Amino acid sequence: MDRRAFISMLAFGVVASPLTARAQTATKVRRIGWLMFGDPPPPAVLEQRNAPLRELGGIEGQNLLIERRNANNRIELLRPLAEELVRLKVELIVTHGTNVTLAARNATANIPIVMYSAGDPVAAGLVASLARPGGNVTGNSLLGPETNAKRLSVLRELLPAAQRVGELEPSSNPIFRTLRKDLEQAYRSLDMQPIFVEVAQASELEDAVANAARQRAQVLHVPNDDLFVDNRVAIMRAALRYALPTIVDRYGLLEAGGLLYWNFSEAEVQRRGAAFIDKILRGAKPGDLPIEQVTQFELGINLKTANALGITIPQSLLLRADRVIR
Repeated sequence: MDRRAFISMLAFGVVASPLTARAQTATKVRRIGWLMFGDPPPPAVLEQRNAPLRELGGIEGQNLLIERRNANNRIELLRPLAEELVRLKVELIVTHGTNVTLAARNATANIPIVMYSAGDPVAAGLVASLARPGGNVTGNSLLGPETNAKRLSVLRELLPAAQRVGELEPSSNPIFRTLRKDLEQAYRSLDMQPIFVEVAQASELEDAVANAARQRAQVLHVPNDDLFVDNRVAIMRAALRYALPTIVDRYGLLEAGGLLYWNFSEAEVQRRGAAFIDKILRGAKPGDLPIEQVTQFELGINLKTANALGITIPQSLLLRADRVIR
């Protein structure tokens, strides 16, 4: 066993001292909160998310208790759920998304908060800087300045004639509007035009897709947000109805019928998130842990959707693809 793994197991209370091993003294249970905007994830997703924690010694049901709270895409529930976790006196709160992290930060200035995923935490006012977050928030930032331009260049490689792109934008997540200026600049750099369509709730999604089509969008971009992921089947059906190719930011959206997936590696995000949890449970202060930016990205292609839309995928993209749905 290497030194880091041993220390991690100590943090989670897995390793007993020689004097207590024979007596099988009860393992200390660490209690953390996990707050999400969307619906509860299926068991397979939870199993995947817990795997990096297990590698660091944290085993749910043995030495780790996870208090999970889901807002079911209702923005008004985030703050009460965050406050509930504070009342439970969890040791830290894990969040997914900028809006969720803001709710947790507004509920507590003392309990550490680990962002598994968030856009630009500096622009959102969550941290002072990436290198020196300060306060009680740290974790992963998913948006580097080149991310949007790279995604659009991949789209251009697939559909070189596309110029007008419908941008679904969840109005409940403030980071999208905050970063709109940077996104517009990325579009201008490639002589492309975004068509922003805001969506507040699930019942508006099909109308939003129709709205993008009425504005002569040639492609639909579906970003990584729980509102879209939880309603992915309805979105993709609507996009196919209007013959709109989709570029998506979550692999689950590709499986539901998206055409092209390009985004950060979810496995890397989970590994980094677990490492933050481990460090804080070992005593590190979140304000001293620099925000980390994801460096690994994945490309996925859905050939079933390409065939349905009559689109030929360039061989150059197929050879680079990490995942291909046939």
